[in-house]
Amino acid sequence: MEKAKVYFTKELTPEAVVRAFDALGKQLPGKVAVKVHSGEEGNQNFLRPPFMRPMIEKVDGTVVECNTAYDGARNTTERHVKLLKKHEWSKYFSVDLLDAEGPDLVLNIPNGKVLKTNEVGKDIAKYDSLLVLSHFKGHPMGGYGGALKQLSIGCASSAGKAWIHSGGFSNDVNECWKHTAEQDAFCEAMADAAASVVEYFKGNAAYVNMVCNLSVDCDCCAVAEDPCMKDIGILSSLDPVALDQACMDLIYQSNDPGRAHFLERVESRHGTHTIDAAAALGFGTKEYELISLD
Repeated sequence: MEKAKVYFTKELTPEAVVRAFDALGKQLPGKVAVKVHSGEEGNQNFLRPPFMRPMIEKVDGTVVECNTAYDGARNTTERHVKLLKKHEWSKYFSVDLLDAEGPDLVLNIPNGKVLKTNEVGKDIAKYDSLLVLSHFKGHPMGGYGGALKQLSIGCASSAGKAWIHSGGFSNDVNECWKHTAEQDAFCEAMADAAASVVEYFKGNAAYVNMVCNLSVDCDCCAVAEDPCMKDIGILSSLDPVALDQACMDLIYQSNDPGRAHFLERVESRHGTHTIDAAAALGFGTKEYELISLD
């Protein structure tokens, strides 16, 4: 597989998100789903709707999310809709909770290492293209969260999230936490799930990571640590594997004093194993050319 192109700007503005996307030269056909993180209630680090607005409006996209598999303000459709309004996603955009009503859409993963199926919100079938706008940061379970997490856990329904977290043991949100997968298997399950969504859109997808508000905790945490590193910038690619790899490389190359704390979170959860597993599945590559837009 030839090297992927990854574009990078140190500028962190709504206009820079658009510029990073434009550099891809990709036209997203038809109806565009824009995957964002709606932010758990109480979280201070998630990226707000006005920051995303020019990019989402450029592709005339619909913001899509899925319900969670843990307690909080996003674990039922009723609560999640309320929070989407409170966080003003509904104020600026059309919003679609993909798994608001069942049954879920089951995607097959014939070459999956841990999972052979993935459960996503059925409304994903309404869309022709996917734009993944990811806040790149740490994560309590996955080590880090970027494009691959948005494709996997992010697009999975509540039942699908349970299926991934349990390594294919159960899709019951109450049972799955009693049978959480061994850490490397969890990372591999995320890679499997991500592969199924990439395959579903068959090349009609693009990815932008915003490497800022670098907390060790995810936007899914109601109580999250404040950022421990300075912002790095915005990266884009048509390859989600290369994109997440490039973001991690920039963090490893940083001389920021908070780097050690961030990397402890990533490494203690074997976070980059998700990237390795995704590359092994062949839907992306870790080899990339970093192209500056500055």
